[in-house]
Amino acid sequence: MTENELAKIVVDASYHIHVRLGPGLLETVYQRVLEYELKKRGLRVNREVPVPFRYDEIEFDEGFRADLIVEDKLLIELKSVESTAAVHKKQTLTYVKLKGFRLGLLINFGEVLIKGGIYRLVNGLPE
Repeated sequence: MTENELAKIVVDASYHIHVRLGPGLLETVYQRVLEYELKKRGLRVNREVPVPFRYDEIEFDEGFRADLIVEDKLLIELKSVESTAAVHKKQTLTYVKLKGFRLGLLINFGEVLIKGGIYRLVNGLPE
């Protein structure tokens, strides 16, 4: 399955979760429920994945953690805030690049309409 196909499944699951639970809960609630929904759909999902990085043969483990990684291809960063800031996009793209992935999704469950809170962050993947 391609990154884009996985992203469609994640967006669909996120929409259904948002409709059912609404906005404004803690991020960890959405994280656990999205993990459950994606596994229910037959996908392999890892939660709170470390994101170390290497520089000059030194590996740094700075405590970065990706919220969810799907099928070892798609990184998902979740938020539950009133509005997404540029730093949230930068954080997600940093994780995508450090993991060597081509696509990441930033999903803000704090938005009134979930479609306004989903961002694709691309690292070498055709739009």
